[in-house]
Amino acid sequence: MASFVPRTVFQISDALPRSYFLGHHQKGLTKMKTMLSYIDLIIECRDYRVPLTSRNPLFEENLRGRERLIVYTKQDLGSQGTRLDTKREDLIKQWQKPSNVLFSDHRDERSVRKILKYAAEHATAKDSLIGSRMMVVGMPNVGKSSLLNSLRQVGMHKKKVAQTGAQPGVTRKIGTIVKIIEKTANVDGVYLLDTPGVFIPYVPNAESMLKLALCGSVKDTIISPITLADFLLYHLNLYDPTVYAQYASPTNDIVELLEALGRKTGRLQKGGIPDIDASALWMIQRWRNGHLGKFILDEVTLARLEADRRDSQSPAVSLSQARKADKEFRIQRSKQRYLDSR
Repeated sequence: MASFVPRTVFQISDALPRSYFLGHHQKGLTKMKTMLSYIDLIIECRDYRVPLTSRNPLFEENLRGRERLIVYTKQDLGSQGTRLDTKREDLIKQWQKPSNVLFSDHRDERSVRKILKYAAEHATAKDSLIGSRMMVVGMPNVGKSSLLNSLRQVGMHKKKVAQTGAQPGVTRKIGTIVKIIEKTANVDGVYLLDTPGVFIPYVPNAESMLKLALCGSVKDTIISPITLADFLLYHLNLYDPTVYAQYASPTNDIVELLEALGRKTGRLQKGGIPDIDASALWMIQRWRNGHLGKFILDEVTLARLEADRRDSQSPAVSLSQARKADKEFRIQRSKQRYLDSR
């Protein structure tokens, strides 16, 4: 262990896809805009493991004019409750002002009740005769539907109503509005609307695309699972290489690790050869479920947050600009592949 030196830089291929903005993303966003007139509160979900990267400027641009509660989901997968975690969360709260921020684990009833308490207080302040209507939005697979189900289960003691899954795209259209808080003396119920995840039209930073893919915002077929597993290994080694000690000694060689995983877990092809792709997918899913360390992928420092704030104040990339940039990227990638094959 003493002689092992982890990589300090991860080399990213120029051929990495930079877009995952699908047709139902655009349709969903357009529909959300038309429904704003009777929405009191936007609950924007972001992934705790990528608190900066999972921010989608399209929501701020298209859903402005409504109060916003930002909920960082999957806290249990990125936090160990240390002082460093608390300090990071305080920085994020300051960064998001004037919007309010909550950190959530949808499996933890206390965490869910904090969101219900906020929703009830917001509804009471609105004093509407027809109840309060809220909309939950976010990038694909950040946990919107899981949060809605938990809010309904804890708030109404009712079974789940929204479908969930390990891959993005389970929710592809605006759902039916669901009651999450019963009628009281002060408000005639609180209702929440589930929406499809909306991806960024174009991701100019290749590392951000890898982070989003590793967290499950992009289907596993878009980026090679071996590339994602290698990116994960890079972060595991910076975090604590002992988290995979039961499978292999510390290494920077992803193939070496995946072969060891294949043999240890029985993911083998004919002749006993380790199935590298299957082992990569298994490794990625283990991390997503919190079984290979609990840490975040984004750097959350005051300097990084200030840089992100400056970037957010720049003119947003339009959909047409994003499509043009993606088209140019694909053309250049095809040219490079042709030159490499000669």
